Amino acid sequence: MDTNLSKKSKKLAAILWSIALPGFGQLLNQKYVKGLLLIGLEFIINVMGNFNKIIIYSFQFKIEEAIEATNYLWLMFYPCLYFFAIWDAYKDAGGGERPFAYLPLVFSAYFVTIGLIFSSKLRVFGYLIGPMWLPMLFLPIGLSIGAFIQWILLKVYTKK
Repeated sequence: MDTNLSKKSKKLAAILWSIALPGFGQLLNQKYVKGLLLIGLEFIINVMGNFNKIIIYSFQFKIEEAIEATNYLWLMFYPCLYFFAIWDAYKDAGGGERPFAYLPLVFSAYFVTIGLIFSSKLRVFGYLIGPMWLPMLFLPIGLSIGAFIQWILLKVYTKK
């Protein structure tokens, strides 16, 4: 198999397993202590923030119940843990060599957290969409702003 294709496959696997559950990408990359720590943190934050209940209520379109179930003080840790785990697994798999490559995921964590903060009040087209869907809508904003800042920084620092 082509070595370049194998490297890309390894990076993609690390990203996808990290998306499935923070820490799985680290286990795949044989970073066992880090992986188990991230899985443990994900479990604690998930349970304390009632995230699984929120997901169930959100898919059932019971948005008021999802908001009531949300422990915002715990759940606000989740976006940073989640996007850090994705970035770290990708980096350990050989990705992220481009300067400022981390910025889209960092800004995603920021904006998903902001979406969570406003999820009990902010309406989209008159609809309250809650603590799972609103943060997801903020994700492309964070990715875009992070990519834009990365682009600017690359332009500024490659001119020197």
